[in-house]
Order: sequence, then C-alpha cells, then structure tokens
Amino acid sequence: MRSKGSRKNRIIVIANRLPVSIIRKKGEIAILPSPGGLATGLRTLSEESEVVFIGWPGYKPRTKDEEKQIEATLIAEHNCYPVFLSQREIEKYYLGFSNRTLWPLFHYFSSLCTFEETEWNMYNQVNQKFLQRVLKVSDPDDVLWVHDYHLMLLPKLIRDNLQNSRIGFFLHIPFPSFEIFRILPWREDILKGVLGADLVGFHVYEYARHFLSSALRLLGYEHELGTVNVEDRIVKVDNYPMGIDVGQIKNLMQREETRKDVMKYQRTVRADERKIILSVDRLDYSKGIPQRLEAFKAFLTQHPEWHDKIIYMMLCVPSRTRVKDYIRLKKEIDGLVGQINGLFGTPDWTPVSYMYRSLSFEKLLSLYLVADVAWVTPIRDGMNLVAKEYVATHTDNRGVLILSGTAGSALELSEALVVNVFNRRELLEALQNAVSMPEEEQAQRMRTMRQRIIEYDLTYWINSYLGGITEAKRLQSLHAHIKLNAELKDKLLAQYSKAHKRLLLFDYDGTLISFARTPQEAKPDKELKELLINLASNPKNNLVIVSGRDRQSLEKWMGDVPCSLVAEHGAWMRAQSNTQWIPHKNVSTDWKQQIRPILKDYEARVPGSFVEEKEFGLAWHFRKADPELGEMRSCELFDNLNEFLSNTELQLMRGKKVIEVRIGGINKGEAAKTYLDERDWDFILALGDDWTDEDIFKVLPSSAYSIKIGYGMTQARFFLESPKVCRHLLRDLIKA
Repeated sequence: MRSKGSRKNRIIVIANRLPVSIIRKKGEIAILPSPGGLATGLRTLSEESEVVFIGWPGYKPRTKDEEKQIEATLIAEHNCYPVFLSQREIEKYYLGFSNRTLWPLFHYFSSLCTFEETEWNMYNQVNQKFLQRVLKVSDPDDVLWVHDYHLMLLPKLIRDNLQNSRIGFFLHIPFPSFEIFRILPWREDILKGVLGADLVGFHVYEYARHFLSSALRLLGYEHELGTVNVEDRIVKVDNYPMGIDVGQIKNLMQREETRKDVMKYQRTVRADERKIILSVDRLDYSKGIPQRLEAFKAFLTQHPEWHDKIIYMMLCVPSRTRVKDYIRLKKEIDGLVGQINGLFGTPDWTPVSYMYRSLSFEKLLSLYLVADVAWVTPIRDGMNLVAKEYVATHTDNRGVLILSGTAGSALELSEALVVNVFNRRELLEALQNAVSMPEEEQAQRMRTMRQRIIEYDLTYWINSYLGGITEAKRLQSLHAHIKLNAELKDKLLAQYSKAHKRLLLFDYDGTLISFARTPQEAKPDKELKELLINLASNPKNNLVIVSGRDRQSLEKWMGDVPCSLVAEHGAWMRAQSNTQWIPHKNVSTDWKQQIRPILKDYEARVPGSFVEEKEFGLAWHFRKADPELGEMRSCELFDNLNEFLSNTELQLMRGKKVIEVRIGGINKGEAAKTYLDERDWDFILALGDDWTDEDIFKVLPSSAYSIKIGYGMTQARFFLESPKVCRHLLRDLIKA
C-alpha cells in the first residue's frame, strides 16, 4: 500500500515477468532494469503517475533470507513487487498451461497443445497467487493493468475482490477464431476471467472480433459497438496497436558504441558490397523460420546471379530450451542452415550467417542499421515490433521490409512487401524485389512507414490505452442504472407492506424465467408457480402477467394462477375474474399471407431459426441459430421488413433473439394503461427485461417501482441482474 502522503495517480502493471534481470555473480545478487519495452515507456509517465510493477522476478531465491533481501531491494529501488514461484509452479503454470496450451492454441498450432488438468489447476493457483499480491499492494484509486495470456483469470479475480477498481487487460498475442478457441476445455473460465476487466485490449481488430465472437457464442454475451453487457456492467473491447519507443532508439543510434558496431559489420559482413538480409526472431514455431530458410534455399537455386552477393543474417534468440517442440525445431533449423551453406557456400562466402544467442538492444540496432532488407515473416504474430524497430532505425529512408500478412503490424505497415509465408512464389518474388528495389522506391515506402511509427509510438499507445480505461468507466456510468441493493429493496418492501392497493405488472420470458431455446421449453417450474399463486392470492394484490406469448400458452401455464393475463404484447387480455379472452381490437390478419413467406425464407436460410404463428402477429426466432449468423440475418430481415411495412399499419418489433410483425397500436404500454386507470393504486411494481417492456415503464407514474432485469439502457428506475435474482425479490414480497 502506498503512503498516505502520496498524491500521484498510480498505475499498477501486472505481468508474468518483472521488468528486471536478477543475476548472481561471485556470490552477490545484482538487479538490473531491463532495457526497452513497456516498462521504459511507462516510466515516461513518471511526472504524472507513479508506476508500480507486480510479477515474477525470473529468479528462485536460495533461502528465505535471500528472498526477503531481493524483495526489499526490488520494492525500494525499482518499484517492483515480486511474486516468487516454485519450480513446480514454473513447470506447470508457465512452461505448462501458458506455453504448452494457450500459446500454441492462440497461434493456431492446436496439434501441439496439451490439455492437462494438473497444469490448468496450477494456472488457477498462480493467478490466485498474483491476486494476493495485488490485494496487498493496491489502493481503490489505482489503475490495475493486467498483461497477457499468463494471467487471463486475474481480472475477474480482482473484480470479485475489488468490485469498483479500474481494471485493464491487454493480450499481446493473437486471440484465435471461435473454431480454434472452442477446443480449449476451460474456454468459458478464460473468457469470464478476461471479462472481469473494464477494458480488454488487443493489437488489431481481428483479435478483438474473435474475442467478441467467442463471448457471444460461448457465454451468450451480446456486443454493440465494441461494448459487451456482462451481468451488471459493460466491458469495452477495442484494439490498440502497440508502438515502439522511437526516442530511445534515436538516442541509442547516436552512441559511439553503436557506430563502431555498424562499421565493424560494414567491414566484415558487407564486404564487396553484399546485400544484407536480416531476420530477428525468438526461436519459436510461430515465427516461420523453417519456411523462410526453405524460401532462401529456393531463391539461391533459381537466382545464381545473386551468389556471393547476398548474406542472410539470421538471429535466433533461445526460447523454452527444455520443451520438446522447441528442441525439434532447433534441430530442423540447424539442419537447414547447414544444408544451405553446404550447397551454396564457398571459402569466401557463407550464405547464412546463423546466430543462436541473445543480443543487447544496442547490438540489435547495429544489425538493423547495416541490413538492406528485414525479413519478418511469422506464421502468426500478435504484433511483431521487430518490423517497427527496423523501420525506425532507417532515418535515411533506405531499406526494404518484407512482412508477413499474418503479423499484427502488417495492418499499419502496408507499404512493406506483404507476403503469405506459405506462398513460396510470393516469398521469392518479394525477396527478388527487395534486393533489387530502386532507392527512390525504398525511400517512398520507408518514409511513409517511419512517419506512422513516429506518430503512433509507445507513449501514444500507453496514453490511448489508459484513456480507454477512463472511457470504459465513463460508459459504465452512462449505462449504469441504480441497482436494487439491500437498502433500496428494504425501502420497496416497506412501502409494499404498508400498501393496500397494489398493482404488480410482470413480464414473463427473461424476467420471471430465463430464456429457453424454444417457446415450449419456457414453461414455469413448480417454484415459480407457487410464488405467483401466493402473490396473486393476496387480496391486496392485483397481479398481471404481461407477455409476448400467445394466449394458448399463457392459459395452459398460468390458467390456475388467480391473476390477469396479457398475451401477444397486449393483443389479447384476460381479466382475473374471467376466463374469457378479449381482443384489443378486431382487425384483419390478411397481411400474414404476404409476410409469412418472407419469414419462412429466413427460416430456411438460418438453420435453427423458426417462425412462430400468433393470432395477431408473426415472429421469427433465432435463439437456437448460430449467434453471429442469426444477428447478421436479423439485421438484414429487419431492414427489409422496415422498408416493406413503411406505409402500412403493421408494427415491426425487435426483441431478444426475435423479430416480430404485428398490428400497430398494440403494445404492453397500452395494455398496462388499462390496469393503471382501474384504481388509485398506492403501490405499483413493474418487472421487465427487454425493449418491449419499455412501453410499460414509460407509462408508469414516477412513484412506481420499475425494475429492468438485466443490464442495459432503460427507462426503468432500477435493475436486477437476472431472473434468478428477481425470484429472490418475489420471495421477499411474500414475506413482507
């Protein structure tokens, strides 16, 4: 917890790794800040905000005393709060579920995934461990920014404990399509975990779209303009392409050491004016390294004129060296490099200069500066900042970038030679184009990309994202309605208890009972019937069920409840003391002959949808259909019918997973007026869940208790989360 005297806004960055390196040298512990990256960018905000980091330090202390010493130093000197992990936790949570399950799945390598229950359990435990550190460190006013696939359960864990916190989550890798994501046995838990945040960020819109699709299909959470309704709040989902620290790169390029390194490479590698092709990758199967080597081999085979005139400098940073898939990949790469150099190399020329090691960022910049071509062709990549770093270093506007279309950065760097990594012809053509491109064309392409990178740099990304959290909170406040909390409920129950003339207007589907896949499955259960009979039997109550259901269903389900019934949104009414149904007005239904074929056509085009025939209306339901196809076709149908019915007396209505056509002038509000005008009520309660119930809320007096079931824009005074919570209210009314 921060001291009471601290006044700065505080951002707590929670990630798998802390932005430090811990090394033991001659028995002494040294802690060094990691250069570059998010940590450096966030530190630029130090004048406005205090930045705190929570994460694993990447080091296992030998003793408890050493652990305490490291923790104290990290907090005091680096503002870092460590989460120490045991070897077993690292094996199961990090190497296991994070990198043997989520990483390959999210990069579309589902055949390499393992789905081990013990690893999933450990992933849960470590996320809980991070939560405990957050609870100890955070204050109510802090912004909690959770990063990446290692901690996808953490946002909800924080939300469950700190309900009003400002929480962001950013995923730095791709989010896969629904067809891939649904393979994951714990997919709902992962989605719910992420949706604990106020703002969910991705590098590109494609990943955000995939996430929204999965949230809709798996959890039923609908979205509109990038906002998702999650129980009693909304979550904003958006894309924020990550930038790089251009200023830091500029400063490092001006160092004497960097210039010396460039001159050294010029003397050795670029001898005889050879063209330098550079790739920089972490050794990972998602980076497309074997495909690139095969393409280079084919290029040298087809273009002997380039022998001894180009060198492919390939930097592979070691990664997950104990994982079998990575061991196999390294063997494959080693073999291909040896094969190419053996086939084409000479005593004076080695076609592939292969470096399997890590380099400092300064050394890496020297490689960028000397390279004529950057070859960045991952099979799948969240963003890939190597492409942006290469462009940023070429202030003379010379150089060519070859970029895979499946890298997130391809959307921003469209002036690059964008290729399909699996299309050998495209790769070879791009390589030929790159090494022979005129300097004028190079400058034209590079200049545009550099301007974009400078404008949308790391600071811009950080400020945009943090601004997004503020915007998400603003949207929540705009959409938030007063929840019927314990205090408000007590007030309602007190007024109910004192009243003698009570009018209760209850919607049915989505209010008293959860939505079912078909109308027939939505019949009331025993408990609901008992609650309604109990309420309706009270002589002080006048209970009215106001539903969009047909009168036959309502009669069958509610006929033995001593209440009034309203069917088809007000088209039919049956008084409490009468078994006879009375139509709102006598009208012709000849119009159905024209509308029915249109709805039937959509029934055929959308598997799982169906047309419901009502006496005064026709409804097309798509609750059982594929959610995205249903939503798309419903918009299309609504637009078509809206134009078709524009000069008629028919009314077009969009409900939850249904589009209905009915006679105009009939709605729940008109039906409610009939009962409102009957008596001088001293207590009125209306419950409803969708926009058809808004007609009731609109006609109620200001003193009435109007309650929307579910979250969203409404004219109701209050809201409750679900039909389940609504039933608690009914029980309390009976007890009052």
